[in-house]
Amino acid sequence: MLNLPQKSFLPFLLPDLRFWYLATFYKFVDYYCSPSSHENALISMKKLSLLLLLCPFIVLAQPAPKPKVPANGFTIEGKIDGLPDGTEVHLYKNGENTELASAKLVKSKFVLKGKVAEPVLSFMIIGEGKPVEIYLENSAISYKRKNVQPPVYEIEGSASHKVFEGFIKKFLPLAQQLNSLAASINGAMPGPEREALLVTYNNLQQSLQAEIDRLVADKPRSPVTAFILNATYQFNEDVVTLEKRFNLLDVSVRNMESGKLLEQFIAEKKIGAVGTQSIDFTQPDTTGTPVSLSSFRGKYVLVDFWASWCGPCRNENPTVVENFLKFKEKNFTVLSVSLDRPGQKEKWMGAIKEDNLTWTHVSDLQFWNNAVAQLYHIQSIPQNFLVDPQGKIIGRNLRGPALEAKLCELFGCN
Repeated sequence: MLNLPQKSFLPFLLPDLRFWYLATFYKFVDYYCSPSSHENALISMKKLSLLLLLCPFIVLAQPAPKPKVPANGFTIEGKIDGLPDGTEVHLYKNGENTELASAKLVKSKFVLKGKVAEPVLSFMIIGEGKPVEIYLENSAISYKRKNVQPPVYEIEGSASHKVFEGFIKKFLPLAQQLNSLAASINGAMPGPEREALLVTYNNLQQSLQAEIDRLVADKPRSPVTAFILNATYQFNEDVVTLEKRFNLLDVSVRNMESGKLLEQFIAEKKIGAVGTQSIDFTQPDTTGTPVSLSSFRGKYVLVDFWASWCGPCRNENPTVVENFLKFKEKNFTVLSVSLDRPGQKEKWMGAIKEDNLTWTHVSDLQFWNNAVAQLYHIQSIPQNFLVDPQGKIIGRNLRGPALEAKLCELFGCN
């Protein structure tokens, strides 16, 4: 039975703390709780992008007064009841130790001033309290909080924060339901009940993706949208969809630092991704003759990364051999790229013979510095990707029964 783990949307379950962590943009800020981790056979589980508040914002009945708009930079004017004069207030960029501003309470009030290059998620620490997020921009921002539990506060004056808060209000319940459903699916035995739960899970995933699409359509000029696109990528890990969404953003957002980082992230993720064009390469075969991936155009090609010294690769070879023999007459072949070490060509060729690998093999014998491995960002083996006759990648890391299933899908099996 395939196990469906909880998506690590909330790797730290916090009662009243929310942080957004982007591996691409930020270093992780770890507060208070222990992480929960789960391995997943259906959904690639990684530490996801959000550490979110589990309780909703409680809006004050009376709006906070709006300070004067600064000529340059941001101003945060705050009012907090119940804390003594001299209580320190610090503002940090999310995930970094860089302090953006600081102040002390005077008669329950404080003022923070500074400047940011572009809107950015930040957090404010007041005394010994837990951090409060503010999507900061160069504007006049007000913060008002009553010293009660749970905290009751209001943030006004940041258009970016309003976009961020509005998205989270819709997005978070869906993510929490997915987490809960995953736990139920994991505990269910194979059968109709589990299948029904999976249908619900997939429907929720579609709803979650629809919220992301809605944000892109409604707020293409907001820098928050680029941030959220990166942060939510790991919910489906579909770089083709991510790129389409990115291209719908306003050019002003795409040209911001966060937009450029997202564009770089997309470019990196596209390498070897399903749905993208394969990148051509050329390496010598066992006789020293240069062989290019493009020379196999018109065929389905399994590009297989392995090495004679790699035990898991050698264990997987019988599966590759079986499928090669079964489908080689149906326009299918294999192109193996070896990460064998310099000066060990004999071991490479010996493994080819011993494992009966009767297809084309290439290598520059540079171990992990193999040029093709570097090109495709291969950091572990075995790995493979399946290329169609037009050069598009249509499958990745097809091992064991998954390889035969994919080939049967393409060619049919009796």
